[in-house]
Amino acid sequence: MSDTLDAPTGSRTRSAHGVGHAVVEEFVPRALVIVPTYNERENLPTLIMAILGQGEAFHVLVVDDASPDGTGDIADQIAAAEPRVTVLHRNRKEGLGPAYIAGLLLGLSGGFDYMVMMDADLSHDAADLPRLLAATHDHGADIALGSRWAKGGGTEGWPLLRRVLSRAGSQYARVILGLSLRDVTGGFRCLRRSALMALDVTSIRSSGYAFLIELNYRAALQGLTIVEVPIVFTERVMGTSKMSGRIVLEAVLRVPVIRATTRRALARAAVVR
Repeated sequence: MSDTLDAPTGSRTRSAHGVGHAVVEEFVPRALVIVPTYNERENLPTLIMAILGQGEAFHVLVVDDASPDGTGDIADQIAAAEPRVTVLHRNRKEGLGPAYIAGLLLGLSGGFDYMVMMDADLSHDAADLPRLLAATHDHGADIALGSRWAKGGGTEGWPLLRRVLSRAGSQYARVILGLSLRDVTGGFRCLRRSALMALDVTSIRSSGYAFLIELNYRAALQGLTIVEVPIVFTERVMGTSKMSGRIVLEAVLRVPVIRATTRRALARAAVVR
């Protein structure tokens, strides 16, 4: 629909508490929830309505990679009726990383205070959005990471083998990259605007789920404050999973490359700035 967003950085509301009390101005943040899609027509309407239902702070950007099932058209129809929904159409399927980068950059140019990364398959619960936003806006974290493996988190509908593999993959990335996060591969997160600007996402070359790992590593190298907010990840009910052996292999092979190249990329970005 559009490659621009019209969202001033935050807004202020005026309220008074009783007769004779001063009017208090309260800052209301703007959070852009970025949802990459490819063949998610069954899930998208439900997801968008759930996100918008979490409050006026939340706006939605659907980044559709030319879904052949018409997901982009459905997104356009919703956006025509909902002013807090915008659609970015991309010409072809390029992977999770490039889709998120496009959405994050659009959020920055649109003046949003916070950017949220979220799956389109209803595995992430929209009801967790206020907690992620509160961890950043109210409690000062640079990044709030929805964590399956933090105390109080978990998964629903996963067989034992998948849980073991997911934990093992997260532990593998933790050891190689020296991270203290419990859930290194989670995709549900809220980023403060200033944190996103420090990460120089345009230099990230990982395209699949390795993009999420690299984002965490860059944040740690930059000394950003990351908090893990426990969430329950639910297995999709409708549609087809995008997870494949190739994507998993890329993430495994990419981790040592991330360690070797990320410091240099951030150093070059700092020189350019």
